[in-house]
Amino acid sequence: ACTHLGALDLGKCTHGALLRNISELNVIVQTSLIDMYVKCGYLEKGLSLFKKMTKRNQMSYTVMISGLAMQGHGEEALGIYSMMLEEGLDPDDVVYVGVLSSCSHAGLVDEGFNCFDRMKSEHGIEPTAQHYGCMVDLMGKAGMINEALEFINSMPIKPNDVVWRSLLSACRVHCNLEIGEIAAKHLFESNSQNAGDYVILSNMYARAEKWVEVAKIRTEMARKGFNQVPGFSLVEVGRRIHKFVSQDTSHPRCGSVYEMIHQMEWQLKFEGYSPDTSQVLLDVDEEEKRQRLKGHSQKLAIAFALIHTSKGTPIRIARNLRMCSDCHTYTKLISIIYERDITVRDRNQFHHFKNGTCSCRDYW
Repeated sequence: ACTHLGALDLGKCTHGALLRNISELNVIVQTSLIDMYVKCGYLEKGLSLFKKMTKRNQMSYTVMISGLAMQGHGEEALGIYSMMLEEGLDPDDVVYVGVLSSCSHAGLVDEGFNCFDRMKSEHGIEPTAQHYGCMVDLMGKAGMINEALEFINSMPIKPNDVVWRSLLSACRVHCNLEIGEIAAKHLFESNSQNAGDYVILSNMYARAEKWVEVAKIRTEMARKGFNQVPGFSLVEVGRRIHKFVSQDTSHPRCGSVYEMIHQMEWQLKFEGYSPDTSQVLLDVDEEEKRQRLKGHSQKLAIAFALIHTSKGTPIRIARNLRMCSDCHTYTKLISIIYERDITVRDRNQFHHFKNGTCSCRDYW
């Protein structure tokens, strides 16, 4: 539960209780602790526990490789993978998902293709749709959209929704509407029940200012009874998890939060911040777009944490949806102004903001 919520302080308390009451933790509990620490953004502690383990199994390595992948440490993840091979443990298909994901997150295209070939030739593992999805994600993040489509068309197995969704997400990032429409068409023909597929295509049309197409997609969503999942951010303050949704007015402290947002934006102007209104994919005027950007859930969670934690305390946030580029720029500048380390778990990737930079090196 702590892992899922990103509740690091509660996770630490649980770890302490285990140490006080159990003389020796078995490999399963140790692996679960490592998983909790890395998925709560405390990579150093997870690595420390991993290195102290006297006995490691396949799952221990899988958790560590996947954890490093989420943090964008692709080369380190490949180092742990090499250590696993040196210990004589054979990787399975799950390990290779972590290895390929680490290459994808860090932009290690050549290394990813080498691992993909090695999986088949050296370890006799037949790639699944999940592995192919990782490869499409790898190429897509690197901007190799045409190559990704060619790769899909050459697959020996029928591409599933995961593969097409990876391509669609890459098309959104790199604004390739033409191939994005192809990926979306395959998803819709497979009777995808994922409302996010429709939302991504709708947002791509909105970015291209094709409002008639936006209306068609939204109408189709309504006809099928699909609801867009609202974006939210979770932040742990005082060992309690506080949840904020975009434009939130339901939180009991929302008055002070929006007052803090106003102060933050005043400070941001001196750092040269200008809201990226292209991230608001609605046919409204510029002022309305700026107001909507101001109320993004991540910004509200940061404001709340700045109010209720002491100076220098790290801020950790978990999101259910990918952050927009405006929130990314905003958070980098806030880390300078307020001298805070801010960690954001963006679905399956971590962003560590410190002194105006992000651990993803803006590759996301």
